[in-house]
Amino acid sequence: MAVVAAAAGWLLRLRAAGAEGHWRRFRGVGLARGFLHPSATVEDAAQRRQVAHFTFQPDPEPREYGQTQKMNLFQSVTSALDNSLAKDPTAVIFGEDVAFGGVFRCTVGLRDKYGKDRVFNTPLCEQGIVGFGIGIAVTGATAIAEIQFADYIFPAFDQIVNEAAKYRYRSGDLFNCGSLTIRSPWGCVGHGALYHSQSPEAFFAHCPGIKGLPLLPRTECSGVITAHGTLNLLGSAEQVPIEPYNIPLSQAEVIQEGSDVTLVAWGTQVHVIREVASMAKEKLGVSCEVIDLRTIIPWDVDTVCKSVIKTGRLLISHEAPLTGGFASEISSTVQEECFLNLEAPISRVCGYDTPFPHIFEPFYIPDKWKCYDALRKMINY
Repeated sequence: MAVVAAAAGWLLRLRAAGAEGHWRRFRGVGLARGFLHPSATVEDAAQRRQVAHFTFQPDPEPREYGQTQKMNLFQSVTSALDNSLAKDPTAVIFGEDVAFGGVFRCTVGLRDKYGKDRVFNTPLCEQGIVGFGIGIAVTGATAIAEIQFADYIFPAFDQIVNEAAKYRYRSGDLFNCGSLTIRSPWGCVGHGALYHSQSPEAFFAHCPGIKGLPLLPRTECSGVITAHGTLNLLGSAEQVPIEPYNIPLSQAEVIQEGSDVTLVAWGTQVHVIREVASMAKEKLGVSCEVIDLRTIIPWDVDTVCKSVIKTGRLLISHEAPLTGGFASEISSTVQEECFLNLEAPISRVCGYDTPFPHIFEPFYIPDKWKCYDALRKMINY
């Protein structure tokens, strides 16, 4: 209490001393920008916070699925959820704050459109959210559970890996919860620090019975864990089909064909390696084949190995820590399948084996410069 009283007294003295301008900056943009940079404005700070470690590159407009509309990521997630609710009268969406639209605004308007019995809030209990979803799915309904951040999925870990993933197996296929979808945003956001930045996909890749993860957010899916990038991608827009369509699990996408190096990533990191491919072409004259893995459970072994046989080199990049990351599984499989075709050791450019930092995030993330340096070393091997 003494500490609180002292802090309150300090703030009162600050305002009494005529530091109103500094006080506003303290409330608006934080200590570092309010006091250490007294000339900074709220607008300057907001602009800095929005700077991502990659340049978003929209995909070409898809023609095979009919009419399209320009959407950003959260709008496309909302569209996919809307399609699921409209198509399936048993589908329900639940999670923390989803009735109000969710923290990322991905369920805006859905409660008003479909009713409070189909889109509703839950207590702040991830274990309960997933357990509830398992129960709904076992009855035959379609359950869409939202975990607000992937960092918060760990309290539900037991329900996911010991209950949901094993339900069909332990009942001898008499019962299953295959209509359960768990959706969660993941990855670094520019200021999320250790509890709003993690990429936990490798934890679940080790568990038989789970499918998906990460999955493109525009797809209709069931019986999977889906994930999408967080703030750095939510405002990015491209043309998206209006009508529902499916992307099969385990089908990677070759975004750019090349002959010298294969670059593999998923989620936000795809945009990083696309930049790296452009840099390699411009600075080194190197032709890169860029692959968006899209799902890691299962992952598209054939597409990746076919590419590596052609290029002889492989670079894999993800935000999660290096040790035990899914890049290790890809590297091991390619080493077994393509050993005689490799011209250089496989390179993994990933996060460090540390908690995700706050102010040191720019040094932690596997940005284009780290990936480019690894690529250059492979070429010169």
